[in-house]
Amino acid sequence: MAKKTWADHYTRKAKAEGFAARSVYKLQEAQKKYGLLKPGDIVLDLGCAPGAWSQYALKVVGPSGKVVGVDLSAVNLSAPNFVFREEDVFELEVEELRVLSPKACYDVVLSDLAPKTIGERSADHFRSLHLARRAWELAQALLCSGGNFMVKVFEGEKFPDFKKQVQKYFQKTKLFRPKSTRSASREIFFIGLGYKGRP
Repeated sequence: MAKKTWADHYTRKAKAEGFAARSVYKLQEAQKKYGLLKPGDIVLDLGCAPGAWSQYALKVVGPSGKVVGVDLSAVNLSAPNFVFREEDVFELEVEELRVLSPKACYDVVLSDLAPKTIGERSADHFRSLHLARRAWELAQALLCSGGNFMVKVFEGEKFPDFKKQVQKYFQKTKLFRPKSTRSASREIFFIGLGYKGRP
C-alpha cells in the first residue's frame, strides 16, 4: 500500500501542477542536477506522449526556444513554439527533423522511448536498447556541438556496451535514476553533457 501511495503522490502532484504525466518529475530532477536545458534551446523530445516532458521543456526554453516532439500517439499540447510529429522513430528522416530547427541542429535531444513490456527481463532490456540506439543514432546526426543528450534504457547485459559506445562523444556523462522512478522499474537514464561530435 505504501508503494501505491508513493506513486500516487507524483500522479496527484502532476495533475495539480497541470502536467500531462508524473514522468515530468524525472526530467525536472535531471534539469536541477545537470542543467540539460536553458532558455532559447531547441529541443527534440523523442517518445514525447502524453506530453509532460515537452510541457516542462517549453517552460525552461521559453518563447525564444522551440520543442519538437515525436511519438506514435497523439499529444494534446499546443504552443507557438511546439511542433509535433506523429511518427515511428525508425521511419523518421534526419533531414525532416533538421529543417524543423532554426539552427539545423538541436541543443538537446531527450528520449523517454520505452517498449511495450512483456515481463521478460532480457527481452524487455533488448527492446529498450533497440529504441535507445535509435535515439542515439538521431542524436549523433542532429545534436549541435556542445549539446546534451538524455536517454532512457532498461538495465541489462548489453547496457555497459551501449554506455561505453556513447560516452566517448561527450565531455561528461552521468547515469541517473530519478527519485520518482517506480521501485520495481529497471529504467535508468544515460546523460551526455557537451557533445563533442565524432571522435
